[in-house]
Amino acid sequence: MPDTAESIELLTDREHARKVYRAMLEARLLETKLSSLYKAGKIVGGVYLGKGQEAVSASLGSCLIPGTDVFAPLIRDQGGRTAFGEEVIDCARTYLGSAEGPMRGRDGNIHRGRPERGMLAMISHLGAAVSVVAGWLLARRLQGRLEGMVGATCIGDGATSTGAFHEGLNAAAVERLPLVVVVANNQFAYSTPNDRQFACEDLLDRAKGYGVRGYSVDGTDFLACLRVMREAVAEARRGGGPQMVVARLLRLTGHGEHDDASYVPESLKCGALGQDCMAVAAGQLVEEGYAEEAELAEWQEEIGEKVQAALAAAQRDPKPDPWREQWEAFSMPQTGDQNA
Repeated sequence: MPDTAESIELLTDREHARKVYRAMLEARLLETKLSSLYKAGKIVGGVYLGKGQEAVSASLGSCLIPGTDVFAPLIRDQGGRTAFGEEVIDCARTYLGSAEGPMRGRDGNIHRGRPERGMLAMISHLGAAVSVVAGWLLARRLQGRLEGMVGATCIGDGATSTGAFHEGLNAAAVERLPLVVVVANNQFAYSTPNDRQFACEDLLDRAKGYGVRGYSVDGTDFLACLRVMREAVAEARRGGGPQMVVARLLRLTGHGEHDDASYVPESLKCGALGQDCMAVAAGQLVEEGYAEEAELAEWQEEIGEKVQAALAAAQRDPKPDPWREQWEAFSMPQTGDQNA
């Protein structure tokens, strides 16, 4: 993905769309394999998929600059992680408990990150990512290093009911921080539907309440997601303060692979929100002349082989050895004076 703000602006719609679709495809193929490994008993812990949310997540990640911006991806953000530059082997190693992975097999399989590259480790308390990214941006301002930087996270509709979301968004608005919060309204907070979560007419009302610019987008519409995310990130980078995007879609799987989603009405599954963004994106690429059908098939095969190779390599990696590992989070420097 692009590594400077100027290169993002210079990308043609065709180049951007092709890059983002490939990130979406890699995320979908990777997570399909992870689901199979989970069901085969090869993965310890839960598996949470972003099926149906790839267009939203990958569009956001593609507009951010690795090494400059900070991104706090959550449990359904494999598309955004990939678009932001995460290597597939990092994901494979974390899920399979490899000692070679970014978390060295020490943490839950979704709590991975590369803070030195601007990718924060995922936090299970989902609304907390808003306040963490806001704090990161404020720290950069105090250091005189904020210019040209954007911080972003993608949360679900349920996370907008948490205190951390409201406190973090309010602080970011007051400080006019370059924060982009994407709300993937997938209609359910686990199994709780929208009408039991909030009484406001639209989640965009929450942006208005804090003086934050809001955007609404059909999260199943690939090209619309690209346009809206690009605008929101660019506005934050220009100094326009926090931006909030609400994407309407349906989670096309259970809350996790342990959940059969039997609480989701068939009318929703068969409605407009139940469209698969991958199928929509493929159709749009062909219709706009951005890619040929044969080319899409080649990408599927190429990326599938890449994913399979990474998972096979991760399964051969060593596991953490409790007898040899040094588990300290922090260590004191050694000095000649033992009383120092």
